[in-house]
Amino acid sequence: MKKLEMKVYKERLLDLRARLRGDVSSMADAALGGENSEASSMPIHMAELGSDNFEQEFTLSLMATEEDTLGMIEAALERIENGSYGVCLSCDHSIPKTRLNAIPHAPQCVKCASLQDRGLAG
Repeated sequence: MKKLEMKVYKERLLDLRARLRGDVSSMADAALGGENSEASSMPIHMAELGSDNFEQEFTLSLMATEEDTLGMIEAALERIENGSYGVCLSCDHSIPKTRLNAIPHAPQCVKCASLQDRGLAG
């Protein structure tokens, strides 16, 4: 992959990382009560308590997913630095640019990712 292409992907990854970090911080504040939490906002009815618990669990789940994505972005940035970006970690073939345009932090080609998702690859 050419240096100019690597620079474009690096900028995309840095932008995505910055956006996700902001989202995770906002979600953490919302899920964990943040600074705006007041005693008067505590639910009175059991149904409200259940809804609040569901929303908190859902938000924490989203945060975990975004944290995983942030880890993948960091790994992709490391691959850019060491010159291995755009190469499938499983089969060592090039990852198509169409895949990298869609998912710039993709560590595998479509075939290997599909095999992994089905539990057929290590």
